[in-house]
Amino acid sequence: MARKISLERIGEIMKAVLTELKNVGGQARLRDLLDRVETKINLSEYEKEPYTKSGYIRWRAIVHFYSIDCVKAGYIQKSAGKWYLTPKGEEALKRPAEEFIRSAITEYRAWKRRQSTSDVEEGYAEESDKMVRQTAYDQAVEQARSEIEDYINNQLGPYDFQKLVAELLIAMGYYVPFVAPPGRDGGIDIVAYKDPLGTSTPRIKVQVKHRDQKLTVKEVRELEGLLRKEGDIGLIVSSGGFTAEVEREIRASPKHIEIMDLDRFINLWEHYYDSIRESGKALLPLVKLYFLAPDEE
Repeated sequence: MARKISLERIGEIMKAVLTELKNVGGQARLRDLLDRVETKINLSEYEKEPYTKSGYIRWRAIVHFYSIDCVKAGYIQKSAGKWYLTPKGEEALKRPAEEFIRSAITEYRAWKRRQSTSDVEEGYAEESDKMVRQTAYDQAVEQARSEIEDYINNQLGPYDFQKLVAELLIAMGYYVPFVAPPGRDGGIDIVAYKDPLGTSTPRIKVQVKHRDQKLTVKEVRELEGLLRKEGDIGLIVSSGGFTAEVEREIRASPKHIEIMDLDRFINLWEHYYDSIRESGKALLPLVKLYFLAPDEE
């Protein structure tokens, strides 16, 4: 008879992963979470063994598989290889392990409009095609995004990243009459218009920061001072991201300022890739790959 991992144990594992997600600020790549969790939970040899068919480590594959239930229950969100803990998920972590995972399964099945519970009581031990597809899908998405981020962060310099932002704006339908050359730029790296002469709004003034550090409030206020004309909009693109303090400053600002972190930039680059000029594609070339999708995204 095949061994089973109890539903309570599955709940313990999933709670440990989501708790670690909370501890690191509510967003992280799953592979980073799994590495951290592995040192904190007492895994059995059976849980640490690879499945014979796929070679995926049993407990890690279980996390991928039950993440479907957690997404449908609204406990987490997934985007481009990252997990995000929701307020509902944070609240659910207060429940006992079995109640936590059973509630996620129940909400998933309500979404799925299923009535059968035959495979819930004992938990899963043997890998299924669905588990293999979900694990392969999650890992492929995470690896692809990680490689793109690594290339931007470590292979491209600040001016190349600035040119990428300009190419993206052009692909989005903006006219870009000015891209600052290397050196001091007076605070504005790119100017973008909706028409060739800049007679219609919005007129976008862009600052591009390509570095590991998050943007500072001082830099936001410097951009605010450059938005002098009616219809001017500020756009700050920061590969290092933004602190909560910066986001509060922007929300409170009387000027219209938008922000774009690396995730948002890559999402837009992928979305508009077919419209990117060849000069832009040469800086950040992507290719589409197709594989069998999991049953549920």
